[in-house]
Amino acid sequence: MRVARRPAAAGTAAAGVTLVLIAACSSTVHVEPPTPAGEAAAACRRLGAALPETLDGLGRAGSEPPSPYVAVWGDGQIALRCGVPRPAAMEPTAEVVDVNGVGWFQDPRLPTLFTSVNRVAYVEVTIAKNHQPAAVLVDLAGPVKRNVPE
Repeated sequence: MRVARRPAAAGTAAAGVTLVLIAACSSTVHVEPPTPAGEAAAACRRLGAALPETLDGLGRAGSEPPSPYVAVWGDGQIALRCGVPRPAAMEPTAEVVDVNGVGWFQDPRLPTLFTSVNRVAYVEVTIAKNHQPAAVLVDLAGPVKRNVPE
């Protein structure tokens, strides 16, 4: 595993998007899907098809509403949304952690929220506190690198 810190690239600020996870009685989790367009949407669809069936010991779960831009593991302990807006809290000088070639911004206000940067689509991952973010981000680095170009 290669982890390095580097400044985040500057970009246009976008309104923050709140991820809503509500575990239902079934294994379906409510996650508000993003609405990427163009190249970002195509990359997100490729990523969705390439994501692992298990992540940090958790199996994939369904999301409601169904979306090719959302993936959930466990009862919502780990959730991924592809094609989200640029994080509102990400300043041009913010530090980004490089995990196996993918830069991740950790929102200082939401320590369980990570967003990949410097790619055609922002990929947001919410990781419950009882999971190790490094292990999850390492497992996601390969699919993100292969499917969401810089």
